[in-house]
Amino acid sequence: MRRRQTALLPFRTVMEKGQGRNQRSRLCILALLAAFFWLCLFYFHFVVLGGGSSSLIDNSSQLDSVSLTAKSVNSPSTDPVPKVDVGRESERLVSNVSNDEIADQMKRSNSKPPPVRKKKEDRPDHEMQAYPFMRALRTVENKSDPCGGRYIYVHDLPPRFNEDMLKECKSLSLWTNMCKFTTNAGLGPPLENIEGVFSNTGWHATNQFAVDVIFNNRMKQYECLTNDSSLAAAIFVPFYAGFDIARYLWGHNVSTRDAASLALVDWLMKRPEWSIMGGKDHFLVAGRITWDFRRLSDEDSDWGNKLLFLPAAKNMSMLVVESSPWNANDYGIPYPTYFHPARDADVFGWQDRMRKLDRKYLFCFAGAPRPGNSKSIRGQIIDQCKNSKVCKLLECDLGESKCHSPSSIMQMFQSSLFCLQPQGDSYTRRSAFDSMLAGCIPVFFHPGSAYIQYTWHLPKNYSQYSVFIPEEDVRKNNMTIEQRLSQISVKQVKEMREVVINLIPRLIYADPRSKLETLKDAFDVAVQAVIDKVTKSRKDIIEGRKEDDFIEELSWKYALLDEGQWVGPHEWDPFFSKPKKDGNPESGNSSVEAAKNSWKNEQRQHS
Repeated sequence: MRRRQTALLPFRTVMEKGQGRNQRSRLCILALLAAFFWLCLFYFHFVVLGGGSSSLIDNSSQLDSVSLTAKSVNSPSTDPVPKVDVGRESERLVSNVSNDEIADQMKRSNSKPPPVRKKKEDRPDHEMQAYPFMRALRTVENKSDPCGGRYIYVHDLPPRFNEDMLKECKSLSLWTNMCKFTTNAGLGPPLENIEGVFSNTGWHATNQFAVDVIFNNRMKQYECLTNDSSLAAAIFVPFYAGFDIARYLWGHNVSTRDAASLALVDWLMKRPEWSIMGGKDHFLVAGRITWDFRRLSDEDSDWGNKLLFLPAAKNMSMLVVESSPWNANDYGIPYPTYFHPARDADVFGWQDRMRKLDRKYLFCFAGAPRPGNSKSIRGQIIDQCKNSKVCKLLECDLGESKCHSPSSIMQMFQSSLFCLQPQGDSYTRRSAFDSMLAGCIPVFFHPGSAYIQYTWHLPKNYSQYSVFIPEEDVRKNNMTIEQRLSQISVKQVKEMREVVINLIPRLIYADPRSKLETLKDAFDVAVQAVIDKVTKSRKDIIEGRKEDDFIEELSWKYALLDEGQWVGPHEWDPFFSKPKKDGNPESGNSSVEAAKNSWKNEQRQHS
């Protein structure tokens, strides 16, 4: 055992000696690592944090800038309008852009590929800032500003586009001295309340085509006007388009008829405000039917001017008393009535009075037959009214008729439960608004007379306030008008009349020299609708939405849709299916003749 023990001793000694050498090697390695660590720490502190921080930040900015530049060069643009900086800088840049540069910008923007749909919340802040209308959109967020999102900028047009026309008011119509109708801010002379039909104030002999000047004067009282176009929710063009064409419809060539419209468009396109959206935020008003502005050729024999067919005008919104079912750039607003209240109390008093009236006639009609129009049902309506003991008739084609007396017309409407409103020379009639002002339930025979026209001002559910009897039912005598109206219960009549009476404020134009306190009149409703339209268009641009599937020929359908609905077959399709010529649905059909007949009727009334 001792021998074995002695033999093991040298081996243990060797192991102990080896362990000593390993420990010294480890210590050397640890020392080297510590020195390297402190060297890195000193380098990072003095070189990177001290002298290199600013360069890193600059490099970061440069990288960000390069990435943005690369995106704008290599990726299809998502902007349908030119981009400029917002705020004061944007105003400076826009004002320094030449007309040729603006035109080039518009050409480039119109040639861009369709935008990719992109949600607003996914868009970087720098992209949102780039749209020149962002400042206007963001005024809505200022809760302390009652005009946030409602500002209107009015172009300061040369007087030849508006005021100069009024100075030559005798030339505005061949058969009517319009001078008296342009007085009192466009309301015309006051009406005397001899027969007690009217209320004591607010009644005027207003011409049905006077909306141009009435609307313009109401705009002067609008509470949210601005001189800063970058704040504007919409831009108003105070061009008297209706008065302009009225001067030249008869006996003038197309060059004369188009002159003012072409000059207006040329003036607008040179303005920096136009370049922001190419005119899509602009609107104007014309107190005539749309067909006066839709000449299809440059033949002198064709009717009207071509204002609404000008490329630039197609971007603008034009408010007319009768719009086209097949075009997207015009919108129907009410004809002016005789009532123009200055205070809310005047409206409330009139509404209460209409509720309490004793209406002894079931229905009534004021109008003349159209023997030259084989499609007109006026002859049948007049015959039915004559043969009914519960119908009141005012025949309007017998010289000095009571139809030309506002007092006689309003008295008849006030004494009737239902007022028949067939097509006039065109789809619409001023009489429809006069009757509703009297609390009389309108009866329409064609959806183009109101339902697809005044979607801003009337409920989409037409059965709430009116009765619809298809023209074909009258032609075929499927049921008399008296029989149809007699089937409506007393309760339902009362409910419908109440809806009509409640609609009165939004169907009348308040006195332009004052302002209603809380009620919204036809002007207020129209302006808000334009603002909503422009706002939606701006949001669509930001979010990259584009209506590639929009079919302009079916324009009448879109306003009838609820949110999320798609255009499809409609019960009124047969009413608006028209033969085409040269790809234009209203070409070669009765619309132009309707406009001519409207003027002939005006001539007949004043001959």
